[in-house]
Amino acid sequence: MNSILKKLSGFDKNKEMDEEEMLAEEAEEYFKDNEDSLLAIDEEEKKWMQTDYEEGQLSIDVYQTPDTIVVKSTIAGVKPEDIDISINNDLLTIRGRREMMEKIREENYLYRECYWGSFSRSIILPVEVEAEKIEAYLENGVLTVVLPKAKSAKQISIKVKER
Repeated sequence: MNSILKKLSGFDKNKEMDEEEMLAEEAEEYFKDNEDSLLAIDEEEKKWMQTDYEEGQLSIDVYQTPDTIVVKSTIAGVKPEDIDISINNDLLTIRGRREMMEKIREENYLYRECYWGSFSRSIILPVEVEAEKIEAYLENGVLTVVLPKAKSAKQISIKVKER
């Protein structure tokens, strides 16, 4: 009865529906014909995600004194030789790796919240620093990086005069 009403009213969407159905059929055929290669791509993505490309992000505190910028981070379980700190222009980067000493089977974990593996953090410094005078030390699991401000980085207050 629906088709009779369409014909009587002159409102026939068969052409539009045919085109949509044709596109849907073509898509379905494509996925059937290429199912193996699409599944292989999916497996490659899973392998890539399981490799060690992902880095944890280091939590930091950054504050300033009149003469320095100080960066602090809790970095327990990392040896000083496993930490790399670099500065490039105004970008400070801290990288490292935290290794788990014992092997624990996944099914034996009750909670697993600690991050093990590579980590990094980069921050843009708000002022110019004297790169050759930067100091870093690790004490009780806390990394402290002290960056002396460059002399030219002193803030100068300029009074505006009315004319």
